[in-house]
Amino acid sequence: MKEASAANKKAAKNAKKQEKQQERVKLFPADKNGYHKMPLMNLLRAIFYPVHALVYPFKLHGYKKVGPGPYIYVGNHYCLWDVFYPAHTTKDGIHYLAKDSIMHAPVLGGWAKRVGTIGAMRDGSDVHTLMDSMRVLKNGEKISMFPEGTRNKTGGDEFLPFHGGAALLAIKTKTPVIPFVICAPPRLFRRTHVVFGEPMELTEFYDRKLTSADYEAADELLKKKLYDMRAEFRAAQAAKKKERK
Repeated sequence: MKEASAANKKAAKNAKKQEKQQERVKLFPADKNGYHKMPLMNLLRAIFYPVHALVYPFKLHGYKKVGPGPYIYVGNHYCLWDVFYPAHTTKDGIHYLAKDSIMHAPVLGGWAKRVGTIGAMRDGSDVHTLMDSMRVLKNGEKISMFPEGTRNKTGGDEFLPFHGGAALLAIKTKTPVIPFVICAPPRLFRRTHVVFGEPMELTEFYDRKLTSADYEAADELLKKKLYDMRAEFRAAQAAKKKERK
């Protein structure tokens, strides 16, 4: 009897734990084509796309048509409008990692939860963030994150230091990363170029016992990829200008 009672208590505890996890992040079912669409996000796309395109014109380059399935978007970050770039590449809904304080804001927090935003501490590597993100990816959905952790207001060419989390999540879940780089800080009524790279997998880190130094090395690979993509785009643009002269 005591064993049965203990087992029941454990089951109840696990059920309560799962219920709390469900409350932290909303999951969305797949349609017949495998897309996990978010009605509210689709509405926001329709409303804000023309506003975004008018106020901060942009052009997407590279791998800009992403099909169904789990992916992790990883990019640099300049302004609030940056969240829309990944959303313009897929029919899927996307779960964005955002500061945990946003999730508790009176109005914004409610909207954030309705579109499946994942609350994160500043470095994005806390246990709750990791577990919620893994649940989303296991469900076949997409995540977008900015490893810089905050908007880069320096105005220079250097990215802010990358916080841990993106590479760790990609490795633990064996999920492909879609790197994207915003080639210059967006400016009012000036076109911004955003380059999306082919999905990349950090396979050299799979099925190994990794140290913190290994994860740091993987994050550096992601950062280097963004720098390389931007350099290649700028070189191609410069070559085109030279040809036109």
